[in-house]
Amino acid sequence: MRRFRKINFLALIVSLFLLFFVFQACQAQENKNEKDIEAIQKSAEIVTEKVNYSGIVDFRMAAKIATPGVVNIRSTFNPQKQGSREEDRFYNIPDPFRDFFKDDPFFREFRFQFPESPRFNPDTLIGSGSGVILTPDGYIITNHHVVKNADEINITLFDGRSYTASVIGNDPQTDLSLLKIEEKGLSFIRYGESDILEVGEWVVAVGNPFNLASTVTAGIVSAKARNINILTDQGAVESFIQTDAAVNRGNSGGALVTLDGKLVGINTAIATPTGVYAGYAFAIPVDIVKKVANDLMNYGTVKRGVLGIMIRNMNSTLARELNMDRANGVYIDSVMLNSAAKNAGLKEKDVIIGIDGVETLSAASLQELIMRKRPGEKVKISLIRNGVEHIELVATLKEQERTTETAILKNVNLLKDLGVELAEINEEDRKRYDVKSGLKIIKLFEGKLKRNTSIREGFVITSINNKAVTTLQSFLQAIDIEGQKGGIMLEGKYAGDPTYYYYAFGL
Repeated sequence: MRRFRKINFLALIVSLFLLFFVFQACQAQENKNEKDIEAIQKSAEIVTEKVNYSGIVDFRMAAKIATPGVVNIRSTFNPQKQGSREEDRFYNIPDPFRDFFKDDPFFREFRFQFPESPRFNPDTLIGSGSGVILTPDGYIITNHHVVKNADEINITLFDGRSYTASVIGNDPQTDLSLLKIEEKGLSFIRYGESDILEVGEWVVAVGNPFNLASTVTAGIVSAKARNINILTDQGAVESFIQTDAAVNRGNSGGALVTLDGKLVGINTAIATPTGVYAGYAFAIPVDIVKKVANDLMNYGTVKRGVLGIMIRNMNSTLARELNMDRANGVYIDSVMLNSAAKNAGLKEKDVIIGIDGVETLSAASLQELIMRKRPGEKVKISLIRNGVEHIELVATLKEQERTTETAILKNVNLLKDLGVELAEINEEDRKRYDVKSGLKIIKLFEGKLKRNTSIREGFVITSINNKAVTTLQSFLQAIDIEGQKGGIMLEGKYAGDPTYYYYAFGL
C-alpha cells in the first residue's frame, strides 16, 4: 500500500511538471508570434563605424546612414471632408496652431505649428511630409497629422521609386501613424535610445522641407520632456525633444538621429511667428515611437496602461504649501475611483518623484514613462506625502477607456454652447489674481455665458458649484456633471480685485 501511494505521488509531480512545461511553451509561442520592430532591425543590422565625438564634429556618417531611410509622403484629401480651420482655431479641437508659451513675454509672438506642407487646388488638397522606414519590408512611421483622413498616400523613396501606402494604424494621442508599402530589402534607420540622449548633444534632422527631397540639418538637443500643448486629442501624451536643428514645412514625420545615424526622434512641430523655422523644433522621443509602432503593427491600435490620476507640475507655491524642500515633481490633483492609482493607495496632494527608479521632474516625463506600459503591467511609484514622508507603492495599470469621437464632439459643442475660450493660469496670473489655480476667460463669444450672465473677459474661474477646477478637462467634466443636476455656479475673481464673484446659469 505504501509503495502504491509513493508511485502515485511521483506520477503527480511528473504530471504537474509536464503541464507547467506545456503552459510555458504556449506562453513563449504567444510572445514569439508578436512582432517586434527592434528585433527585426537587429536581425538585419549592419555593423557601422564608431563615431568620434572629440575634435571637429562630422555629420557625414549620420547623413549617409539616415538619408536613404527617410521618405517623402504625399497625402491626397477630398477638400469637402476637411473642416473649417477658423472654427477649429477658436475651440482648440483639433488645431495645429497653438500659442507658444503665450503668457511668457519673450515667446508671446510665437505659435506652435505642425510643419506639414499643404497645397490647395479646386479639386484636391495635397499635403506633403516625411516618414522613416523602420524595417526592410516596408513599415514606415510618420506623424498622424500628415496622413489624417487622407484618401490616398503616396511614398517616394530616396532613390525615386514610388509606392502607394496603406495605413496599419493611427495614434492621435502621440501624433503617430504606422504605414506599410509592399517592398523588400529597403534601407531603414535603426532605433537609438532617447532616454540616454543628453541636452547639448549633437543631432541631425532629415526630411523633405518645402518638397526639397532628402534635406539634412544639424543642431543640438536644447531640452527634453517638453510639453507644448499642441496635441488636442483627449489623453494626448507630449514629452518632446527640443532641438535647434532647422525644421520647416514638409519635415513632419522625418528623422532626428544621432551622429552615428540612430533614430532618437520623429520631427513633429516647430515654434514660429512666421510659419517657417525660427529656432525651435520638437521631436517625439524614439522610446515612445518604439511602443506605439509595435502596438500598431501587432494590434492596429495602442494598448495603453493608465494610472487614473489628474496631475500638474509642481511649482514653488505648491512646495511652500506642502512644506517641501523641492519644487519639481508631479502633483496629484485628484485620484479617480476604481483606478490603478486608487487601488495602489495614491492620494490627492501626493507628489510623484519617480517611476520604476526613473526620476519624474514634470508631468510630461511621467506621462511618457507610463504610456510605454501596457494594461496589467506593474509600476513602482516613488512619492512624497505630507511634504516629507517618502513612500514607495506598486500599481497595476488598467486599460485606458477608449475616447470616442462622440465624446470629443460633445466637448466641442459644450464650449460652443457656452461661447467661451479658456486657458489655464500661469504663475504671473496667480499673483495678479491672488488665487492658487483656475481657468482664465480669454474671449467671450455668443453663447449662454454672454446671454445669461454679466461675466467679462479676464475673469478667472476657480470653482464650479464649489468644486475647484484647474484644467480644461476638469472644467468640462464639472460642467457636464453639475449641469445634469441643475444649475451652474461659477466662482472666481478679476485681476486686482480681492472680491470673489459668482455667476449662475442653467444648461
